[in-house]
Amino acid sequence: MDNYQREIEELMLLAAEQGASDLHIAPGRPPVLRIDGELIQLSQKQVVTPERSLGLCFALMDEDQKVRFKKFKEIDFAFSFKDKIRFRTNIYIQKGYTSAALRLIPHKIKNIDELGLPQIVKDFTRPSQGFVIISGPTGHGKSTTLAALVDEINHKRSDHIITIEDPIEYIFTPDRAIIEQREVGMDTLSFNRALRSVFRQDADVVMLGEMRDKETISTAVTAAETGHLVFATLHTNSASQTIDRILDSFPPEQQSQIRLQLAGALLGVVSQRLVPKVDGGLVPAVEVLIANYAVRNLIRENKIHQIDLVIETSTDKGMISLNRSLSELVRQGQISLENAEIYSLNPSELSTLLSR
Repeated sequence: MDNYQREIEELMLLAAEQGASDLHIAPGRPPVLRIDGELIQLSQKQVVTPERSLGLCFALMDEDQKVRFKKFKEIDFAFSFKDKIRFRTNIYIQKGYTSAALRLIPHKIKNIDELGLPQIVKDFTRPSQGFVIISGPTGHGKSTTLAALVDEINHKRSDHIITIEDPIEYIFTPDRAIIEQREVGMDTLSFNRALRSVFRQDADVVMLGEMRDKETISTAVTAAETGHLVFATLHTNSASQTIDRILDSFPPEQQSQIRLQLAGALLGVVSQRLVPKVDGGLVPAVEVLIANYAVRNLIRENKIHQIDLVIETSTDKGMISLNRSLSELVRQGQISLENAEIYSLNPSELSTLLSR
């Protein structure tokens, strides 16, 4: 084993031991861990030189990945270390130097209760068909929530589940379900191509790691309409913004059609943030939209701006606004008021909620 291989393995073990979510390697500074949302330099380690950064990054890649990296100047892949730790890895070039960001993926898939998600989220695993979207910024637990929902079905139903990911993150252990995981680039050429194949693969449940273009979105909605339960993620900040983003992906002449399809297929949207806890660690603050009759009508009539009000006034139907979730976490003493305000999309409304 060469020195770079040994060193990157030591860094990965250290990241796991420290409970980090990410490990960053770049020239000009020591390696950096992200722990509970904070970036912490490993000051006991030497400053990484350009040569060392390249060596550490290359120690993570096989020959085929090195060829692809040299061609495209960036690469995404998952990496398992001693069957104990798994990382989603992105290697890229900045200012001419090679750098890496490694996201730790726990081997154990936590369930909805262990993640601290509202019980209503479990309801999205019960229908036989429909469209469920998990949204939120990068690094706020979308993939983890997606995995928990799929694993809930895995333990409850004899379904055929197909996941389409780039790269594969959590590894599922089939229980009652048959689970097949396809990686874009390795097992299929694109999300959309793999998703179209689902129609011929006798799938019941489809997990889509990401929706990157209108073709994939369109096929996902069609799959949800035609008897599949489809789970997908989107990088948006709220339920209403998620619906807007989907509709805006299409040219104006196609929007009325996709509105009708989405209104019929959507089951709900879960939008989440991971907020630092007062006593360390992170806790999810969650907005939950349930696509009931009123919500479907608003989508059909293109009155998306009214959805936030429906969420706010439908607590009795299981819907949760982000501010209500944040205010509850403040009342429970789990998060500070300052952090609640940072993560709120409407801090003045949050203050009103907390003053009641």
